[in-house]
Amino acid sequence: MIAHDAGMSFFFSMIAIMPLALLMGHATEEIALRTSESLGGLLNATFGNAVEIIIASLAIYTAATNADQAETMITVVQASLVGSILGNLLLVLGLSLLWGGINHRKQEFNQKAQSMSGSLLLIAVLAMMIPAAVNIGGGGFDSIVKLSRYAALVLLIIYGLALFFQLKTHAHIFASDESAHHEEPKMTNKDAWTLLILATILVGWMAEILVHSIDSAATELKLPTLFIGVILLPFFGNAAEHFTAVIVAGKDKMDLSLAIAIGSSVQIAVFVAPLMVVLAWLMGVDLSLEFGPLETAATFLSVLVANSILRDGTTNWLEGAMLLACYVILGLSFWMM
Repeated sequence: MIAHDAGMSFFFSMIAIMPLALLMGHATEEIALRTSESLGGLLNATFGNAVEIIIASLAIYTAATNADQAETMITVVQASLVGSILGNLLLVLGLSLLWGGINHRKQEFNQKAQSMSGSLLLIAVLAMMIPAAVNIGGGGFDSIVKLSRYAALVLLIIYGLALFFQLKTHAHIFASDESAHHEEPKMTNKDAWTLLILATILVGWMAEILVHSIDSAATELKLPTLFIGVILLPFFGNAAEHFTAVIVAGKDKMDLSLAIAIGSSVQIAVFVAPLMVVLAWLMGVDLSLEFGPLETAATFLSVLVANSILRDGTTNWLEGAMLLACYVILGLSFWMM
């Protein structure tokens, strides 16, 4: 009966996160209309990733306070972070390019801005691959954790410098022609922020129920914990990015759409993941950037595919279909694990 209750709690809390994430996405889009597309994309990415931050933080806290669940919680944190990167790079971006391409024969975007995002993703992948290489080479677990912690601090510094570069010293690179896509806000700024804060609080409540029911739900539903973390949690948690990025792509606002989809991946890889490593460090939990061979390979190849597709500054529906095909293949591989 307890297991059954845990399974139902997991299912309904995961479902409940989706409409709350959609409300967060709607609120941040309203706020973004009063800013530049670059800053608007950053806001959408940040609050869209609030779900991942809340889930990962609660899982780390559970690992720190409950030794019996520590291993499962660490797996959930690592899997959800990798899943968020893959989900945004392949699923969200794929849906955006597909829907945008169906509505518009050819779409263009600021290729210089996306080039920087692609470079940041490659740096983050490097920080994941080196601990994995140390592990394969026979390095001890303590060495891997220590290396991950120092690498996390470096990534956080780079993310701070990237924000300064994007918003201050080289903001002109990220500027886009907004006159052709001007859209009036439908909510007041106060109402949008109120909705955003309330939705975030409710997401935190649902995430707490979700985290504490994962272990029992995985057993009852006969699902691999890795599949839950990599596919299910990011799929429902990234509903805000799904909704907003796809909708604005259909309106031919590709700079904003890519700023959300790619920006979310960059933020997870270069900010959220290292932040969780540091948070775990402070709580005495041994969380590393060594996410496993399949997870690391999937992330590396996804970054390469996304960078390859976006390198020419234009997009079409077929490129979106290619990204979705990659996501399906990776989803099957995690299902079979």
